[in-house]
Amino acid sequence: MSLTAVAAAAQSPGDWASYGKDEGHARHSPLADITPANVGGLKQIWSYHMRPPAVVGEATVVHEEIPARFRTGFSSSEATPLVVDGVMYVATPYRRVVALDAATGKELWVFAMPGNDQPSTRGVAYWRGSGKVGPRIVFGGRSGKLYAIDARTGRPSAGFGTDGMVEMRTPEVMNGSKTPYGLSSPPAIYRNLIITGSRVQEMPTQGASGDVRAWDATTGKLVWTFHTIPQPGEKNFGTWAGDSWKGRSGTNVWTFVVVDEKRGIAYLPVAAPTFDRWGADRAGTNLYGNSIVAVDAKTGKYLWHFQTIHHDIWDVDLPVATLIDVKRGGRTIPAIAVMNKMAIMFMLDRVTGKPIYEVKEVPVPTDTDVPGEQPWPTQPMPAKPAPLGRLSYAADDLIDGPPAHRAVCEKLVRDWNVVPSRMFQPLRADSAIASFPSSWGGADWGGGAFDPKLGLYVININNVASPQQLEPLPNGNWGMKGGYRYFLDPETGAPCQKGPWGELVAIDVNTGDVAWRKVLGDNAEPAFANNGVVSAGGPITTASGVTFIGATRDATIRAFDTKSGALLWKAKLPASNYGMPMTYRAKDGRQIVTAVATGGFGQPATGDEVVAFALQ
Repeated sequence: MSLTAVAAAAQSPGDWASYGKDEGHARHSPLADITPANVGGLKQIWSYHMRPPAVVGEATVVHEEIPARFRTGFSSSEATPLVVDGVMYVATPYRRVVALDAATGKELWVFAMPGNDQPSTRGVAYWRGSGKVGPRIVFGGRSGKLYAIDARTGRPSAGFGTDGMVEMRTPEVMNGSKTPYGLSSPPAIYRNLIITGSRVQEMPTQGASGDVRAWDATTGKLVWTFHTIPQPGEKNFGTWAGDSWKGRSGTNVWTFVVVDEKRGIAYLPVAAPTFDRWGADRAGTNLYGNSIVAVDAKTGKYLWHFQTIHHDIWDVDLPVATLIDVKRGGRTIPAIAVMNKMAIMFMLDRVTGKPIYEVKEVPVPTDTDVPGEQPWPTQPMPAKPAPLGRLSYAADDLIDGPPAHRAVCEKLVRDWNVVPSRMFQPLRADSAIASFPSSWGGADWGGGAFDPKLGLYVININNVASPQQLEPLPNGNWGMKGGYRYFLDPETGAPCQKGPWGELVAIDVNTGDVAWRKVLGDNAEPAFANNGVVSAGGPITTASGVTFIGATRDATIRAFDTKSGALLWKAKLPASNYGMPMTYRAKDGRQIVTAVATGGFGQPATGDEVVAFALQ
């Protein structure tokens, strides 16, 4: 199908043109039609089934009736739709990118991915075009391809790579390996550049590099590369023992590159090195692992870095980065908030990289029975705010709860030999450390939202442990015994330690204090009513003082008063929303709130819908 509406050359206030609203990822809308006073009047106005009709035998079967055996290639979605000039762009789990009329949900065009490729789990990016080149939808695939399609028609963009596609699996990043490489998040857009991170393997240690690259948005040609592990002759080389930096995988940006468009700075939230739970083969601080790195967005030139974890052996990555403004001492400081999975929040001057609130190196545990492991003896800790989630576990922290739940948890403790843990407790070979946070993270890819008027940064927090234990592998490395484990009832998803398990928290960035925290999510079990539930995805804020969030395992979208944290409204979704909601102004003038509902994240992937709400 062809698209009749032409995308606007510039973003209007009512658009949502990037995953985080704009490239600063504040996830804040200036729209104010929906207020704390009237948000209770929101009703569903349309939904779009992302699962296409299938031909089964000789019959064409509609969305809801497709047998499970024909739902090939399905995975849950963490996507947030984009809306530009009345057109919505959505990456679906069914190897398709679609354009919809944002007012009605009517399908305008479909781009089907070639072969078995799938678009980035978290969605697509929008490039406005330049000169005679019109706007494009840009995204990566699991296969390592970078795609550009015409925003008007959905056809591959002429002149971009080969038939609208660029091969990202180049020798420079693959290190001679055939390991996985692709994009799980949409790229950042800066002027006429497409800036990409990557998704790589977590094991083995050798494989594709996590280098960040920029591509010409018109031609697809490579413009610059930033080495996320410094190379010989580069600044900050030498934080890896011996040659342990060579051929190393990980240290990648699997979430979102953040851009200060005014200052021309790109911020790279770099994840942990591989293997991310064992570091005996890579003694040192391992830069730029777990660091926020500022580079010149035009050239990729290094400006500064701040490492949030030295020598990561817990897989805490650095999934959260948001541009904020902090008012202190009578002046406004342009800042960036960064947070690792431990939900430890650092606020840094975005020009210099200097902490706004004092950061000290604090002693941490170093005891381990893993041969050769050299845990770093200190870790950075900000004076404000305090860690937002649970980071330790004692034996008496086991939840009382209903007898059946208690029995499941006690069995896990016995079967896995779960022992107490302290913050930054190194893993062991003789027992399973109840390590907080789990690999799901106290904070994760959903990130937070920043209301500039209130000075509040709002983010959802999980408190779930991973009982982790190391064991030697035949090749001489070490891996996790039993794989990924979670300290919860696998049937109900209820964690085994005392609550709260899920919270929504607001931090006053101007004071560094927690402004409020609320339990997030509803439990069917009355004994757990005040514990909340595990969440994935994140919130958005609006200029009228409303915070919207899906994220929870209970398949519900909620609205909170941003200033007070009071719950204002909630509605059931067909499945959980594990991206973010978003809001925009449709062509008919209405402010609409939308969420993608697919489930997943430890649950069956049960829904396939984009759901839209508006005031009635």
